[in-house]
Amino acid sequence: MRTDSTISAIFSAFVAFAGGALAQPASAQEYPATEPQVSYTAVTELATGSPLDTFAYGESPFQFAELWLPREATPESPVPVVAFVHGGCWLSSYDSKHTHALATALTQEGYAVWSIEYRRTGETGGGWPYSMLDIQAGLKALNSAAPAELDRSKVALAGHSAGGHLALLAAQETELDLRAVIGLAAITDMAAYGAGESGCEQAAAAFMGGKPDELPVEYMVASPSKHEVVDNTVLLYSDADSIVPVAQADALPKVRKIKVPDAGHFDFVHPGTPAFAEFVSLLDEVFHD
Repeated sequence: MRTDSTISAIFSAFVAFAGGALAQPASAQEYPATEPQVSYTAVTELATGSPLDTFAYGESPFQFAELWLPREATPESPVPVVAFVHGGCWLSSYDSKHTHALATALTQEGYAVWSIEYRRTGETGGGWPYSMLDIQAGLKALNSAAPAELDRSKVALAGHSAGGHLALLAAQETELDLRAVIGLAAITDMAAYGAGESGCEQAAAAFMGGKPDELPVEYMVASPSKHEVVDNTVLLYSDADSIVPVAQADALPKVRKIKVPDAGHFDFVHPGTPAFAEFVSLLDEVFHD
């Protein structure tokens, strides 16, 4: 794992080795189209490529970002960047690996991915507000690293589910000039969500350290719906999502929303689904229009 102080030397060495372009790992084959409502297992069983490298932004083994680059990325032709925050109910049981297919597919679309791992519930230092602070630190590392293959003028921040929650909050403090902040089935109202009884809703209470009636101020601070989100925020959501209900999108009434019919919760991170195609279409709009 690399630290910020060694990034320039590392990238220079890669460029020299590759004759002016970074050597890229072999990526998975194109992902075939699939029907909506895929399972979590269907996502984790997909073939994927590998990140080019990982970069530490803190002392914890969970404080790092994975860098994924498309083959065409060069210092002379830098590519747009998707800074991504994975979901998983904020729990240590779910790490960035379940979004490796997403990162692979985005590189196939010509985008770099800066996938931020972070401390989660069940790990030392995980939970509110530290997981969110980790995302801010991971974004700061992207800003300070700035390898020449990445176009820092074209950065979008995206997150799925609990990762969408953290992305929406972290966007309010970052120094990056974000083209867009994209929530994929994002959780926006922590008090409403943490009051529920499903597995992920109970995980929200564990993440916060108590139920909403016990920690009303903390839940208000932790809810994107209680803040003025950045102007270029977009939510992709579905009323067929059994884990994050449509009310979570409704809780942010003043932002742009894209409803994806019939999409299940994990469709947004499965490259073969219509929901993922909507995500890519939005990125194309953000970066190229």
